[in-house]
Amino acid sequence: MSSVLYDAQGPRAKRRNILYTALFLVAVAAVVWWAYKVLDDKGQLDWALWKPFFSGTEAYSTYIWPGLENTLEAAALAMVIALPLGAVLGIARLSDHVWVRVPAAIVVEFFRAIPVLVLMIFGNALYAQYTDVSSDDRPFYAVVTGLVLYNASVLAEIVRAGILTLPKGQSEAAMAIGLRKGQVMRLILLPQSVTAMLPAIVSQLVVIVKDTALGGAVLTFPELLSSANTMAGYYGNIIASLTVVAVIYILINFSLTSFAGWLEGRLRRRKKSTGAVLGAQDVADIAGTAATGAGGAVGGVDLGGHFVGGGHHGGGQGN
Repeated sequence: MSSVLYDAQGPRAKRRNILYTALFLVAVAAVVWWAYKVLDDKGQLDWALWKPFFSGTEAYSTYIWPGLENTLEAAALAMVIALPLGAVLGIARLSDHVWVRVPAAIVVEFFRAIPVLVLMIFGNALYAQYTDVSSDDRPFYAVVTGLVLYNASVLAEIVRAGILTLPKGQSEAAMAIGLRKGQVMRLILLPQSVTAMLPAIVSQLVVIVKDTALGGAVLTFPELLSSANTMAGYYGNIIASLTVVAVIYILINFSLTSFAGWLEGRLRRRKKSTGAVLGAQDVADIAGTAATGAGGAVGGVDLGGHFVGGGHHGGGQGN
């Protein structure tokens, strides 16, 4: 059966694809078997090395949970600060006022160009020289500061790009019915662009979770990976410890992306399910302004943000 996107495969192409698939599966199986044999020959699969994670809770209560708690705390605080800050900077870059747009662009481009590790080191030195933050809390503050500055700049570009992807007619129609620029952004553009921006935003949140490990590697921040290294030194099982920590990272990030996928689908279904149209009086109540067009024409905005024009009173054809 032919498709709009590609031509239907013939018998030869189908046989070739089956052959390629079989070869790929054989190659994957060979790599897995090779890895298993190497680990087994080195004694890395001995039960004694994996026993701390399956019998008793000492490894979890002493090493894994405290490190995971610090990782989630730093990542959550960085997300809470970076998300609204990135949205503000992204919207500011779209401002018609030069004195707003240019400083926002400078801030975004500056911090987006600097590696997050450099920002963490700089923050640690800054807190050491000019604040009274204790040496125990300083790594945490430095990690959060670096994550916020870098990821807020990246999120600002995501927000700006998401808003710019919307058709220009959206804002023009909204202004035609009397909405001010701030109301157009808040009521029309942002609600529609959130769905498009959500995958990129979630990807950046995953980056925040993983980048907390940089603080443990350089600033002695006791996050999950740093705790895993300490645990591996105590039990003498570096491969087993890093494997367990990798699984924990995968579960955290998979949960985050799964929730984002569910939320995105819910937002899309909500948009498709609504077909109500707001009349002129409804728009006036929202905007706080009169919503009448030239010649007495009235319009409305549907809940998806699209302008629906009304007919003129008397002669003339409706828009």
